[in-house]
Amino acid sequence: MANRTVKEAKNVHGTNPQYLIEKIIRSRIYDSKYWKEQCFALTAELLVDKAMELRFVGGVYGGNIRPTQFLCLTLKMLQIQPEKDIVVEFIKNEEFKYVRALGAFYLRLTGAAIDCYKYLEPLYIDNRKLRRQNRAGQFEIVYMDEYIDELLRNDRVCDIILPRIQKRSILEENNELEPKVSVLDEDLDDEVPSEDEAKDTEDAESNRQKNNSSNSARRPRRGRSKSKSRSRERDRERRTAASGNARSRDYYDDLEEYDRQRNRVRNTQNHSSNYNDDHERRQTGRNENRQDRERDRRDRERDRERHGDRERERERERERERERERERDRGSRYDNRERDSRNERERRRY
Repeated sequence: MANRTVKEAKNVHGTNPQYLIEKIIRSRIYDSKYWKEQCFALTAELLVDKAMELRFVGGVYGGNIRPTQFLCLTLKMLQIQPEKDIVVEFIKNEEFKYVRALGAFYLRLTGAAIDCYKYLEPLYIDNRKLRRQNRAGQFEIVYMDEYIDELLRNDRVCDIILPRIQKRSILEENNELEPKVSVLDEDLDDEVPSEDEAKDTEDAESNRQKNNSSNSARRPRRGRSKSKSRSRERDRERRTAASGNARSRDYYDDLEEYDRQRNRVRNTQNHSSNYNDDHERRQTGRNENRQDRERDRRDRERDRERHGDRERERERERERERERERERDRGSRYDNRERDSRNERERRRY
């Protein structure tokens, strides 16, 4: 009963929502400790608290295919099928990044293509780091915009096969989506001069050329070589072509500069994140050792209690056996006395 989809749930992509996760992974989730202890009887309101406790994303790990908490909560959302407004609030949550990642993953599994592009593409501006657990059980750093790009482009994310969606170009041709506007294009539009400024620049250039021509007409001309005139014509053509392609060249230059700065920042952050991950891994190991010692101590106490219970049960059994022996002795003595008295009466009668 605890693993069934709610009765009010609707089919997603023509099937039960839980069937979007493969059967082997779904069965591993049902058998996991986190599912049985933390995901039992969860509602849409209580699931928010569990999502806020997430500290990494991921699919399955280890040789025996153990699911992560992120995947368990995803299956729980597929089981209870929360309303679309709740999922949108998950995605718009800017304080808890793993809540946003969980909402985006659920929307990509169950949402239509238009909703996926509409709600996930604005997350490209989110450059926060996410901790992801790979199949080997090790943690790696991935950025939110990379995670969203994987959801929209890849066929498998977090070891789950994603449903196919239409390409954005097809939706734009059908006028179902507006053309994509990049943030970089908006920044470059501010730097590119307007048409009025370009006209003023051209007028100033033409006036300058007229002044130069009038001055040259007043001065006696010198003989010009054909090579110099050809080189000047080529320079003029280059300037004309460069003015026509200025925006595209500046656009790519700005893109390259943006990529260099971003890679530099990421390298610095990766160095600090590696140190933090090592510290957290050591702290996690200490906590696990402490929990193992506490678990062993509780097991020893539980064994001692069981042993004491068995000893007390044996003692009670021995006491009952002695009581039965005493009852049998009293019964045999009574029978002997009855037999003797009966014999004595018979003897007196004869």
